[in-house]
Amino acid sequence: MSGLGPHAGFILASYGAVVLILGGLIAATLFDHRAQKRALAALEQRGAGRRSDRMSS
Repeated sequence: MSGLGPHAGFILASYGAVVLILGGLIAATLFDHRAQKRALAALEQRGAGRRSDRMSS
């Protein structure tokens, strides 16, 4: 840790904060993706189709 100089605490805390923030963003994205897939499946089950499917027929 002496290689980081007198600001080692700040540098390590900054890296730690970045890891926590990025981890939180990734987790939030995964949770939202799952929720959107469930919502889409519910819509399709009720009969709502996709516009792209109607255009191709």
